[in-house]
Amino acid sequence: MTWTLRFAALSVQVSRRALLAGLCLMAMLLAAALLAVLTGSYPLSGSQMAAVLRGQGTSIEQMILLDHRLPRIAAALGAGAAFGLAGAMFQTMLRNPLASPDVIGFNAGASCGALAAVILTGGMMLPGALAGATLAAALVILLSWKDGLAPGRLILTGIGASLALTAAADLLISRIDPQTASDMIGWLTGSLHSRSWTDAARVWAGLALLAPVLWWLHFPLARLAMEDSIATGLGLPVSRLRLAVTGAGILLTALAVTVAGPLPFVAFAAGPIARRLIHGGRPALLAAAAAGALMTLLADTAARMVPGVQLPAGVFTALIGAPVLLWLLLAHFRKGTL
Repeated sequence: MTWTLRFAALSVQVSRRALLAGLCLMAMLLAAALLAVLTGSYPLSGSQMAAVLRGQGTSIEQMILLDHRLPRIAAALGAGAAFGLAGAMFQTMLRNPLASPDVIGFNAGASCGALAAVILTGGMMLPGALAGATLAAALVILLSWKDGLAPGRLILTGIGASLALTAAADLLISRIDPQTASDMIGWLTGSLHSRSWTDAARVWAGLALLAPVLWWLHFPLARLAMEDSIATGLGLPVSRLRLAVTGAGILLTALAVTVAGPLPFVAFAAGPIARRLIHGGRPALLAAAAAGALMTLLADTAARMVPGVQLPAGVFTALIGAPVLLWLLLAHFRKGTL
């Protein structure tokens, strides 16, 4: 069943299944955020949280909630949403669920760029990550181009590039002083430890700036999921649209990597989970963003709850995403498309 919402000259069709799935995801996000606020090495009760938000509470409670947990939660939600959006866009454009930034080397390229920026300048991670992801994308596309861009060839090339760039990142780590290298190793696994309001503001400002572009791309992206001949017959400039989608996906990937590191499987798993919930053959970008944010926040909360050790969130996103990878591979094998 589909409902049509009209706002003056603008009308939007919303399916009941999509609306219910969106509401369920939002409810799960709120529950996960509340769990993340209240749990940790210093548990807080609901009354303590309310007191701090009213400007009361002890100085320790204010420091834990306002300076540590809330910015970390905000950064996790923003980075997860960016990963989910980037993954869903690439998977839809290339018509293959394996074509996500973390599989085809864009995450690894952003990581290498950020590391190089840290070594050369002592900072400027976002410009470095943007440059690294762009160069990785250009390299993968160039090496996989042969009378067009076949998704299967691009994925295999991207996997090889990802392995090479991961090795390059390990080499760059060896050129940093031991203390910085120790911090960067955790970041390369995917970590939200010690994130501040500055990190959260950066990722959410980037998402806000890209929101109009993503809104504009949503309609043609659904048509790019069809065969190229159909999309061309509908009057779409396929090559230019693919460049626009690739550019937006690279920006989202670099933005998320600078905040949370190259979290594995978030970009890969968010899209299939969203499409499974929504159905209808649409890109489901909002659902993918919510699924990515939920995965990242749950993984970071689980990492904080392990007693006696600071595990990176990437360990737990891998535990969530690996079964999704196996499920997709099994589904493709049964269909004979693998």
